Amino acid sequence: MEKIGVEGTLTDVRQALQEKGYDIVDLRNEEDARGCDCCVISGQDQNVMGMADVVTQGAVISAHGMTADEVCQVVDERNNR
Repeated sequence: MEKIGVEGTLTDVRQALQEKGYDIVDLRNEEDARGCDCCVISGQDQNVMGMADVVTQGAVISAHGMTADEVCQVVDERNNR
């Protein structure tokens, strides 16, 4: 089962992904992202300095402007479902 990290504010996305059978992890800090196949973030907090540390090899998906169904579709595509 694919492990998907989901930012806490995205409750509709979390529920939709759980219904599709994904194992959901709460993203509260960088440690939570380790080992996730994919991470979904709200996209509200952008890194204005352009600096980032790599904590996961999985895709990071910004849900900004997307519906829960659209996010699920992207997650499915990234996980070859």
